[in-house]
Amino acid sequence: MNQRTSAEQPVVNMKNGHKRLERWPFKFEYDPHKKTSSWLIPLVSIILALLICALFIALNGLNPFTVYLKMFQGAFGSAFGISETLVKSIPLLLCGLGVAIAYRISIWNIGAEGQFTLGAIAATAITIYFPNLPGPIYIPLMMISGIAGGAVWGLFTAIPRTYFQVNELISSLMLNYIALLLLDFFVFGPWRDPKGFNFPGTPMFSPAQMLALIGGTRLHLGLMFAVAAVLIFAFIMAKTRWGYEMRLLGANPKAAQYAGIGINKHILLVMMLSGGLSGLAGMIEVSGVAHRLMYGISPGYGYTAIIVAWLAKLNPWTMMVTSIFIGGLIVGGYGVQTIGLPSSFSLMLQGAILFCLIGGEMLSKYRLKK
Repeated sequence: MNQRTSAEQPVVNMKNGHKRLERWPFKFEYDPHKKTSSWLIPLVSIILALLICALFIALNGLNPFTVYLKMFQGAFGSAFGISETLVKSIPLLLCGLGVAIAYRISIWNIGAEGQFTLGAIAATAITIYFPNLPGPIYIPLMMISGIAGGAVWGLFTAIPRTYFQVNELISSLMLNYIALLLLDFFVFGPWRDPKGFNFPGTPMFSPAQMLALIGGTRLHLGLMFAVAAVLIFAFIMAKTRWGYEMRLLGANPKAAQYAGIGINKHILLVMMLSGGLSGLAGMIEVSGVAHRLMYGISPGYGYTAIIVAWLAKLNPWTMMVTSIFIGGLIVGGYGVQTIGLPSSFSLMLQGAILFCLIGGEMLSKYRLKK
């Protein structure tokens, strides 16, 4: 039995006292090639998310304008707030670059959280098992170890996807939980600091194992590594053959295959690079901020990085802006606690942005046709 779509449902038209059935003259038609402004959907998504969350703020008896002003002042209203926002933006930017490079070839890497955690574990292993190395060696060696840890964890998603057609959404997400359990094992078990009053964490790093701070704040040299990663990412995508092959693979996989581009090889390389960037973010977090491996080292950077990447439309330059914006939301969330809202309000705002962004991307592919 045929069913009419909502666009084809007849409507009742009252004319001269008689009922007459007419078809709705317009219909929505899906057009996957429809182009929209690169900045319009993210901007509208942010505005809609602010309006939606403003309703919940008002239901709690608070003025939305006051709350948003308090968040802005907490994140950008002082030198301390700006430095803290930049500290939060560093792992978001690196993890965002990691997931973006995978998304460019339609590999849906949801495992940046696990890759971040493995990078932090691998970097900390250098401090645990090699405590007497010359000081200048530590940071480069920890970086290599962190990148390698994240890259191997990325391969654990890529290999099943390439050779056994296992959906990478499921495998990468499940690997996040395995990584978190590995973290718990080390910080509650063999690596726990015996002088830490039963606190689940490793001994504090030595000064040689910590990233240098900038300007007397908590901001550290990891910012330079993140900016360098953006430059390298942009150069690879725009100026190299591999970048061209990735762009072609993302735009038309069949054409890329006919052109002799090895899809499986690219999936493996891309997931290694994606995991390596997230692993570098984990190394920077333990070396530059926490100065030890500890329980809950990540407050969800790997998941939040998905919002950073999609808001920027996978553009590495724009990701520098969106990572600072989302970092500001996190820092601003702490400020609203003084006026009666929990800091988790920023998480609700991030979720609303992602919801509106996904909805906007879907609706933008439809056109109203007569």
